[in-house]
Amino acid sequence: MSVAIQVDNVTKAYGKNIVIQGLSAEIKPGEFFTLLGPSGCGKTTLLRMIIGFNSIEAGEIRVDGKVVNRIPTNKRNMGMVFQNYAVFPHMSVRDNVAYGLKNRHVPKEERYRRVDEILKLVKIDSYADRMPAQLSGGQQQRVALARAIVIEPEVLLMDEPLSNLDAKLRVEMRNVIKRIQRQVGITTVYVTHDQEEALAISDRIAVMHGGVIQQIGTPKHIYQRPANEFVSNFIGLSNFLNADVKDGVVDFGCGYRVPVKTLRADVAGPVDVAVRPEEFTIRPAGEPGIPATVRSSVFLGMSQHYFVTLKDGQEIEVVVPSDLSEIIPDGTEIALNIVPEKVNVFNKETRSTLIREGV
Repeated sequence: MSVAIQVDNVTKAYGKNIVIQGLSAEIKPGEFFTLLGPSGCGKTTLLRMIIGFNSIEAGEIRVDGKVVNRIPTNKRNMGMVFQNYAVFPHMSVRDNVAYGLKNRHVPKEERYRRVDEILKLVKIDSYADRMPAQLSGGQQQRVALARAIVIEPEVLLMDEPLSNLDAKLRVEMRNVIKRIQRQVGITTVYVTHDQEEALAISDRIAVMHGGVIQQIGTPKHIYQRPANEFVSNFIGLSNFLNADVKDGVVDFGCGYRVPVKTLRADVAGPVDVAVRPEEFTIRPAGEPGIPATVRSSVFLGMSQHYFVTLKDGQEIEVVVPSDLSEIIPDGTEIALNIVPEKVNVFNKETRSTLIREGV
C-alpha cells in the first residue's frame, strides 16, 4: 500500500549555517516526486532528512501519518538508490539484491523467490550469477534499484541515480525507473539537477533554490507557468524582454503591442516578459513585430535554432520547426512575433509571476 509523506516546516543547519529553513511539502501516495535544483540548493539534504541520514533541527517529517524524526534509519522501511550504485563488488548480482532481505532474516526460500521476481522485473535475471565487475553501468544501476525495492519499502529514495551514465543510457534508464515505479506503485522521492530528466520522469516537481522550494507542480505546469523568473530560466530556456503593460496590452516599445489575456487585471507599468525560444514566430523585416537580426543558426533535424540580436543589442534564441524552406542567412533582418497565450510576465522587482492562476 502506498503512503503519503508530509514535510512540515523542517529546518536543517550545520552550526550557524542554515541550509534549509521552514520547508514544507506534501508527497502523495504512489507519487513520483522529484526534487530539482542546482548544486547546493538543499535537495539532497532534504532527501537525507527523510531517510534519516541527516538530523532535523526543527519541524516534522511524517510517513503514513507517523512522525519519523527520531526513528533510526534502519527502522524507517525505506529503500535508497545512490549516485554511485553502491553495489558490493565481492557479491554476485543475486547476493547483492538479497542482502537487505537476509539482514531482515527473511527465510531462504522466500528470499530466493522475491529476488527472482525482482530480477525479472528490472530485466537482469540472466545476469543473476555475474559479479558487478562484469556488468555495465546501466546494469549495475538496475541491481541497485532491485536491491532497494526487493525489501518492499514504504518509500523509495533516489539521489542523482543516473548522473554517472552516458546520455543515451540515461534516457533508457529513466524510462526503466519510471516503468518499474508505475508497476510497483511505490511512493518515490527522486533528486536530480537535470531539468529534462525531471520533466520526463516526474508526476510532480519541486524546484528548489537556496534551500527554498520555489514552486511545486506537474512538469507541464511548471514549464508553461513558472512561478518566478528563477523557475522560468532553470526549467528550459527563457528569453527575458523589457516591456510595459497598460490595460492588458504588452508594449515592447518598438511599435509592437500584443494583448495578453492571461495577465492579472491589476498589472500596469514596466515588466519582464519571458518568451521561450519556441514561442516566437519569424516574419519578414518591416512587418509588425520586434525588429531583430539573425546572427547565426544551427540545424538540429527536427528544429532550426536561430541566434538573433535585437535593436538594443540583446541576444536571444529562437527555435522553429524545420521544414523544406531555405535557412535564413546570417545578417538577415527579421521581425519576431510572440504567441501571446504562452508567454509569462513577471514583476520587475519581485521577479514573481503576474499571470492569473489557473490559466
